[in-house]
Amino acid sequence: MRKLHSDMKSECKYSLLEAKQKIEAYCAYQDRCHSEVENKLFSWGLDEEDRNVLIADLISNRFLDEERFAESFVSGKFNIKKWGRNKIKQHLKQKRVSEYTIKKGMAIIEPEVYFSTLVQLAERKKASLKSSENQWQQRAKVMRYLHSKGYEQNLIYEVINDLFSGEEN
Repeated sequence: MRKLHSDMKSECKYSLLEAKQKIEAYCAYQDRCHSEVENKLFSWGLDEEDRNVLIADLISNRFLDEERFAESFVSGKFNIKKWGRNKIKQHLKQKRVSEYTIKKGMAIIEPEVYFSTLVQLAERKKASLKSSENQWQQRAKVMRYLHSKGYEQNLIYEVINDLFSGEEN
């Protein structure tokens, strides 16, 4: 019965030195934002004072850099997953990244590349649809797909209108 009670109590899993080494490795593996690091340290049972000391140390030693995180996050989600600005911003906000840092991270997306990626996604989606569907069904499916990827409505309309112009159904 005594053991069961001690299991329920939240205890610190690591000493401060062990936690420092583990959190440095965690941050060195890939760029992290402050909230991810805070959550990890909290899950290890560290008190607020120790968490703050470790976070300050990570920042001063450049293991933790919110701007670098935002840039790498934006780059990865846009270049690999082909996400649009809206979806990227939403996910950064969920990670409690500041508006200023989000803007700095989003600045790495070149407008020409962004638009050509949107056009490629629309063309690929349209090509995957059944030809038996009428134009309005195809337009709606392509629009929903691009919207789910996080692209802006005005750009979606522009691409859709160009993609389906000249077609009669």
